[in-house]
Amino acid sequence: MSETIRIFLADDHPVVRDGLEAILSTQPDFEVVGQAGNGRSTIEQVAETKPDVVLLDIEMPEMDGVETLRRLRAANPKERVIMFTAFDTDERIVTAVQAGAQGYLLKGAPRSELFNAIRVVHEGGSLLQPIVAHKLMQRVAQPPEPPLEQLTPRELEVLQELALGLQNKEIAAKLVISERTVKFHVSAILSKLNVGNRTEAVTVAAQRGLISLDGR
Repeated sequence: MSETIRIFLADDHPVVRDGLEAILSTQPDFEVVGQAGNGRSTIEQVAETKPDVVLLDIEMPEMDGVETLRRLRAANPKERVIMFTAFDTDERIVTAVQAGAQGYLLKGAPRSELFNAIRVVHEGGSLLQPIVAHKLMQRVAQPPEPPLEQLTPRELEVLQELALGLQNKEIAAKLVISERTVKFHVSAILSKLNVGNRTEAVTVAAQRGLISLDGR
C-alpha cells in the first residue's frame, strides 16, 4: 500500500478549497489535513498539522502567498510547497520560484497534472507546468549571459533526471551511483549555475540548451 500524502490547502476562497478537497479525496494516497483562507492562518496551521505538501495560492488576505511561502521555508527549509494559482505573469512565477516553491501550477491544470505534481514534490522533486516553465525561461533570459562554470558529463546526466522530476533515490538507481553521490552532484550543479534550488537549475539549464525539458 502506498504512503499517504498529507496535504494542506491555502486559498482565500472557501469554494475553491472545498472543491480541491473533493478532487483530492478521489486519490487513495491523498489526505487533506487542513485548510486556511489567509497567509497568517496558513503559517499557524501548517506548524500544527505538519503536512507533507502545501498547495498555496498567491493572492490571499493579511499576507500574500509568496511572503507566506518565504516564512514557511524559513520555519522549515524542507517544507514542500506548490503554488496553485490563477496568476501566470512572469514576475509572479519568478518570485515564487526564487522564494522556494517546488511546483507552480495554474488552476486550469488538468487533475492528472495536479495529482502528479503533488506526488513528485512529495518525493523531493520539482515540477512546473510546461506553460509556466516556458514563461520562466523567457523571463530569466537576459543576454549577454555570464559564463558558467562547465558542468561535468555526470552532472549533466543528473540535471536531466532532475528535469524529469526524479528524486535523489530514483536518480541514484537509474545512474547506478549512491544517493550520497547524487546529493553531491546536485549541490555542485546549484553552485555552478548560481541558483538556489532545483527548479531554478532546471529552468536555467533548459534556457541555455544544456538539457531538454521533455527528456529527449
